[in-house]
Amino acid sequence: MTTPPTSFAPPPPQPVEQRPVWQPRVTQVILGLTIGMYILQMLTLYLTGIDYPEALGVKVNNLIVQGQIWRLFTPMLLHGSLLHIGFNMYALYAIGPGLERYYGRGRYLLLYILAGFAGNVTSFLISPQPSLGASTAIFGLLGAEGVLLYQNRQIFGPESRRSLINVVMIAVINLVIGLSPGIDNWGHIGGLIGGTLYAWFSGPRLRVEMGLYQPRLVDERDSGDALRAALGVGGVFAVLAGLKIFLGF
Repeated sequence: MTTPPTSFAPPPPQPVEQRPVWQPRVTQVILGLTIGMYILQMLTLYLTGIDYPEALGVKVNNLIVQGQIWRLFTPMLLHGSLLHIGFNMYALYAIGPGLERYYGRGRYLLLYILAGFAGNVTSFLISPQPSLGASTAIFGLLGAEGVLLYQNRQIFGPESRRSLINVVMIAVINLVIGLSPGIDNWGHIGGLIGGTLYAWFSGPRLRVEMGLYQPRLVDERDSGDALRAALGVGGVFAVLAGLKIFLGF
């Protein structure tokens, strides 16, 4: 009698759980909406000779005073040329996904909207010229990037200093460029202030926590911090806009 050979074949491979790849959905939606709005601008201009989205949404001070408050928000979706939208959308694509990952989608969306609102209010208060563009919100993202690097410099290490200097230089260079005729630099400054303030009081404050297998980053902020910061920063700029509208301040 012979003994059958023992099989040393490895067990069949077990299926490996695939985690979904993280996607910056809010940034993608903002990019899609803004590009779609620009296509609509060009389409209405081509078909009717009038850029209807711009006519209905651009920041025009006397129309805001008459009650068209939406014009403090809608300019961030509108652009005046292909170069204009190209520059702003490239900046959003470069800065947005990293911030969205650290901030989370809801807090990041609040940051973008508040920065754009703050920039348009500042322009409304100081500049009599009509204006449009997402750069108000983009400057707010730039300010938030600087706050993230500064408040978490111990987590990010020595590279955070160099990155923070780069952020400051980019902001300064773009503000200097904004001194050129036809550019609403007050909107840039307001967006930078609004985004920086919101980020300072609600942006991620990270600490390292030991997980089951490896260390992980934990954000010490909670949703209440984001809500309070949004109400505070948004409230300040809303009051300033109200003073201008009702009292001619």
